[in-house]
Amino acid sequence: MDAEFIAVAAVILAAMAFDYTNGFHDAANAIATSVSTRALTPRVALAMAAVGNFIGAHLGTEVAKTVGDGLVDLPLGIPSLGIVFAGVLGAITWNLITWYFGLPSSSSHALFGGLVGATLFATVGVVQWDNIINKVLIPMVVSPLVGLALGFVVMVGIMWAFRRGHPGRLNRGFRWAQTVSAAAMSVGHGMQDAAKTMGIVVLALYTGGFQSDSSHIPEWVYWTSASVLAAGTYAGGWRIIRTLGRKIIDLGPAEGFAAETVASSVLYFNALVLHAPISTTHTITSAIMGVGATKRLSAVRWNVAGNIVIAWITTFPAAAFFACLFYFVVRPLFAA
Repeated sequence: MDAEFIAVAAVILAAMAFDYTNGFHDAANAIATSVSTRALTPRVALAMAAVGNFIGAHLGTEVAKTVGDGLVDLPLGIPSLGIVFAGVLGAITWNLITWYFGLPSSSSHALFGGLVGATLFATVGVVQWDNIINKVLIPMVVSPLVGLALGFVVMVGIMWAFRRGHPGRLNRGFRWAQTVSAAAMSVGHGMQDAAKTMGIVVLALYTGGFQSDSSHIPEWVYWTSASVLAAGTYAGGWRIIRTLGRKIIDLGPAEGFAAETVASSVLYFNALVLHAPISTTHTITSAIMGVGATKRLSAVRWNVAGNIVIAWITTFPAAAFFACLFYFVVRPLFAA
């Protein structure tokens, strides 16, 4: 068994570990609103989210290509695999820290921060800053603002359209509608987050010399990444589910439907049109805030929202920092 195979296998295993933590860390993105409004039971919601993630993974090819060959440029060989390995470990570490404190931070930006941090520390690769700015940093700022604004607008439209409806019947109707919006959200999550893990696996295969094309995604990578993400999603991330579903605002079925519809629409547009790997966490959280602001500004618990925003801002540099530490440790294991 040669050294390249062992190094590539180690990176793929680390990527799958990240994929699993991504699943239980970001399960809240798809189901928190549906569970909090009692539109779905927790286990039914998790099962539906897992299936949606599995389906969405097969629709996120362009996002995977952006992650695999559009963020960092690494030379071929085992040392570069050490960079990717350390970057993924940095992302996993930040995922676990934010999960422990119940903060819905972005697994995507943790992964990007880890890759960039390890690459900069190693000095043997090149960070593609133009793509980082255009495909990561700008969407990181714009997508929450779009989610916030659209959440407000869509909820105002729903309130006006159903202003004469019977509250009890409307709640029952929107609980049924949330089944559809939550399913759409889970597919969008798969399109974004499973695709990012696929991009890391492809990067490892290319850097390790096991394939000549840095954008080709083997079929087994789709199935493996989707299955692990689905398993992690089904495990659930109840700390973050409680934060999204209960601590930001008190959600009703109509509010939950509006937030999920807005967030999934933003995810689909970025994945299918812009091919940009955006954060599902940022998008759904900001949509919930926008929906809540239609009641009154004080309906949003801004102290909780402030903590979430702080976690958003610190995710990229924090994951980069942990990746640097891991690279210092693992570099001797990935020597040429």
